[in-house]
Order: sequence, then C-alpha cells, then structure tokens
Amino acid sequence: MTRAAVLRDPAIPEGIGQFAVIQYVASSFKVDVTPIDIRDPGEIQREVAEFSRSANGGLIVTSSGLANAHRSMILTLAARHSLPAVYSNRAFVTGGGLVAYGADSIDPHRSAASYVDRILKGEKPGDLPVQAPTKYQLSINLKTAKTLGLTVPSAILARADEVIE
Repeated sequence: MTRAAVLRDPAIPEGIGQFAVIQYVASSFKVDVTPIDIRDPGEIQREVAEFSRSANGGLIVTSSGLANAHRSMILTLAARHSLPAVYSNRAFVTGGGLVAYGADSIDPHRSAASYVDRILKGEKPGDLPVQAPTKYQLSINLKTAKTLGLTVPSAILARADEVIE
C-alpha cells in the first residue's frame, strides 16, 4: 500500500488532529494520504470511488460519531472497491471490516464509577484528572482478509484480542 484515504470528520478537533498525526507518520512509510470528509454520504461515495481508481490504496477510518453513523455505507464501499481498511472501532470488524485498533470501549465505563464516587464525596469535577485510555483492542477479520487476498502474519494474529474467522 502506497496510498491511504483517511476518512475523518473535519468539524471536530479530533478529526483534524487524527489526520495530522496520520499524515506525519505516513511520510516515514512513504505513504501518501488523502483526506476524505465524512459529512455527506454522497461526497463519501464519490471520493472513495475516485480514490479507488488508482492502485495500491487503502482506507483509514478515524474515530467519530459520523463514521459510526455511516458505518454500513463505509463497509460497503471498502468491500465494493476492494480496499483494505483500518478502523478505530471493533464494530466495523464485526460488520465485515478488515482491522480495528482502538481504545477499549468498555474500560472507560468501568472507571467512571470511581469518578462518580469522588464527585459524590465532594470533589469538584473540574479538579479531577482527565484520563487517557489505558487498554487498546486489536480486532482482525480473517474472512475479509481472505476476500482481499491478504495473508495476516501469525505474529499479528497472536497479538490480536479478537480474530473473526
């Protein structure tokens, strides 16, 4: 893969920040990145179709509410255009996507109880520290990999938290 289309929501700071980090890292791998804004379904379809006309491309779908809202369409586009894709949410992989790597979605809910306890005991919410995720999940869909003609190295499979066959 020498090209990646990055589907992101430019209306949220995370969308801009995620793209900037991807762009920075991609240059060290000699991968050209192209942003695709995910505001409008028609625009997503047109831009992914246009991107897929050239070889050696893949998708990176950043984390956002809009990505989740358009999940089935994004999965359909990736399959239709035979684009390997990386997602930030395992729901994409269980829906037929190739790979997801992102923060565990359950762990923050478990730790929220301690924050509620501290607030109920009188601490001000503004004084509580912001906590970054500490647990990440790697999910791989081998059926999708096979459909794309890809072989997932055994070292990657061994590190996966979830492998869908």
